Amino acid sequence: MIELPGMERVWAALPEARMVGGAVRDMLAGRQVADVDFASPLKPEAVMARAQEAGLKAVPTGVEHGTVTLVAAGRGFEVTTLRRDIETDGRHAVVEFTDDWREDAARRDFTMNAMSCTRDGEVFDYFSGREDLAAGIIRFVGKAAERIAEDYLRILRFFRFFARYGRAGPDADAVAAIAAGREGLRQLSVERVWAEVKKILAAPAPLEAVELMRETGVLEIVLPGAKVERLAALLERAAPGDALLRVAALTDEDFAARLRLSGVEAEMLAGWRGDLALRPEDDDTALRRALADVPREVLVGRVWLWGGDGADWAGLRERLVVMERPVFALQGRDLVALGIPPGVRMGEILAQLRRWWMEGGCVADRAACLEAARIVAAR
Repeated sequence: MIELPGMERVWAALPEARMVGGAVRDMLAGRQVADVDFASPLKPEAVMARAQEAGLKAVPTGVEHGTVTLVAAGRGFEVTTLRRDIETDGRHAVVEFTDDWREDAARRDFTMNAMSCTRDGEVFDYFSGREDLAAGIIRFVGKAAERIAEDYLRILRFFRFFARYGRAGPDADAVAAIAAGREGLRQLSVERVWAEVKKILAAPAPLEAVELMRETGVLEIVLPGAKVERLAALLERAAPGDALLRVAALTDEDFAARLRLSGVEAEMLAGWRGDLALRPEDDDTALRRALADVPREVLVGRVWLWGGDGADWAGLRERLVVMERPVFALQGRDLVALGIPPGVRMGEILAQLRRWWMEGGCVADRAACLEAARIVAAR
């Protein structure tokens, strides 16, 4: 049974509540559980009243949809009133509250996510989710097409769970429904799509899921022109499980704007698309020059993406990782101290001195750079 700090206080306040969703799934799968969500037949105002009586902080984080966050031992636990869907449009649902646990479970996406567990450890499994979890089958609750039409993001969630939990072949009904409903993905916000794609690609072994995305036509919608064989090559090299690195392997197109990446993500993706310009046989001088111009993580990523296989390329990556990055020692204030005023000439002199430093293999220290600056300034 899961025991997180604060859980007992929540259950003491809400003894009729059950742990639901991913926490139950991962507990049964023997995986680490970091967060626990609860469901309760009580309406939100009753949940908040119970919390207040128990001395717990209650935050109405999504009270219009039945969700209250209880804070215990410095940890937040979402408690959601049992619901049933009244109306859906593929993105949003109109719900009403219920006290029927099976009805609430029926609105969830996959059988392995539809289980609930009481305080004493009794698991309620209305749709054979435990069997599917043990077999590694990702199966929609009820009719796959209906679950997808309720929220098209479930298409991408299917591939995310398939990448992480799938051990059997893909469920035929799910695959058929996904292929038929894939155009609904165009209704979703770019941010929601990228959040799911990132989770798919961050899985330890995402290749089978990505290939299935290609087969169903989903990959062409979310990452047009993706080259799965390049992702396969990257995975074969045992590259780090970085989702953005895997996107760079899959695509040639600049997807930064399309996926609305953060500034940091966009900068890294652009850097990885640059010219590798390094080979395993290059000496330390070449590596120092490269490191002086390009951030280490960008260079290492380029080697993972565009380098070859084998020990020589692995050795190049290791050399880049352990080599100290050289930093040009001079700044504008150093030239001001030598009597060179700020302006165009200062910029030209700094550029000239940095070229001299680079040509010398990036080994000249601050004293040597200052001496070179004095010589230039005296001209």
